Amino acid sequence: MKVHAYAAHEAGGPLRPYEYEAGPLGPTEVDVRVTHGGVCHTDLGMIDDEWGISRYPVVAGHEAVGVVTAVGDAVDRSVLPVGQRVGVGAIAGSCFRCEWCLSGRTNLCPHKDDTVMRGDRGGFASHVRAGDWRHVHPLPDAIRSEHAAPLLCAGTTVFSPLLDNQVLPTHRVAVVGVGGLGHLAVQFLSRWGCAVTAISTTPAKRADAERFGAGDFIASGEAGALHKAAGSFDFVMSTVSADLPWDDYLGLLRPQGRLCVVGLPQRPFTVSPMSLLPAAKTLVGGIVGSASQTRQMLDFAARHDVRPQVETFPAADFEQALDRVRKGSVRYRAVVEFE
Repeated sequence: MKVHAYAAHEAGGPLRPYEYEAGPLGPTEVDVRVTHGGVCHTDLGMIDDEWGISRYPVVAGHEAVGVVTAVGDAVDRSVLPVGQRVGVGAIAGSCFRCEWCLSGRTNLCPHKDDTVMRGDRGGFASHVRAGDWRHVHPLPDAIRSEHAAPLLCAGTTVFSPLLDNQVLPTHRVAVVGVGGLGHLAVQFLSRWGCAVTAISTTPAKRADAERFGAGDFIASGEAGALHKAAGSFDFVMSTVSADLPWDDYLGLLRPQGRLCVVGLPQRPFTVSPMSLLPAAKTLVGGIVGSASQTRQMLDFAARHDVRPQVETFPAADFEQALDRVRKGSVRYRAVVEFE
C-alpha cells in the first residue's frame, strides 16, 4: 500500500507531500484510513527537533481518527471489522509480554510503539498503521471525529491520572492552565464530581474555565493569590509547560495531597524538602493512559459530554494549523481534516 503523507524534511521546515510503501501487513497490525488528525505540541517538538531525537523526514501525528481498511490475520475481526470508525493515539502497540503489559499497564511497556516517535510513519498521512490491534480504539457514536482526535492524546493524558492517583468525587482539586490539556482536565474532573478550581496567570480565561466546569478560579499572577489558597486541595494537576514556582504549588496541597505534572517543563524541578516531607505530599508525573484506560476515557467522555473545543483546518491549511499551535493561539485544540 502506498501512503501519502505530510513530512518535514528539516528541523522547523514546512510539511511537504511525501510517499512511502507501507509493506506487508503483520498479523496483529491494522491499517486505518485517516480522516482527522489532532495537532499536539509533541508533533511540533518532533517537526522542530526540540529534543534532538528527530529523524528526517518526519511524519508527525498521533491523534488520528479514521476507518479500518485492513487487518492482520491475528486481529479479532468481531472487534475491529473493516469499515469500523476508530482512533489511533499516542501509543499504537506494545509487547503484551512484559510485566507492565501483563498487568494492564501497556503505557509503561519498554517496547511500546510511540506513534509520533517513529520517524516517517506518523498519523499526518492518508493512512496510519497500528502495531497492535488492541491499541486501536473503536469510537463511541456520540463523539464526532473532530472531537475524538484530541481525546486520543490530550484526553487520555489528563484522564489516566484520575485513576492512577485515586482521585475521588469528594476531593477538592485544582487544574493549572486552561489550555489544550487543561480545558479537558477541568471537564473530566468536574464530571468526576470534584470541586474544581482553575488556575491561570491572568483572569482572561475565567469565563472559559467556568464554562468547562470550574467552580472557582485563581489568577496566579496576582500578588498573594497562591498563598491565600494554601492548604486547599487534595489534588493539583499542572498542564502547562512553564517552569513554575513548585514550592508554591506544593503549598496548595492538603496533607498527603498530590501534585501531578502532565505538562513538560523545560528545566529540572527545584523543590524544598520542607514542601514535601512534613505533610507527606507527593510530586508525581502523569502520562498517556494504557489501552484500557483510553477506552474507559472514551466511554466516560461519551456519557458525560466531555468534548474538546476545537478549531478545524483543511489539509491545504496544515501550516496555518501548526503556526497557531506554535503561537499558543488556538482555542483549544487544532484538528486537520484530511477528507
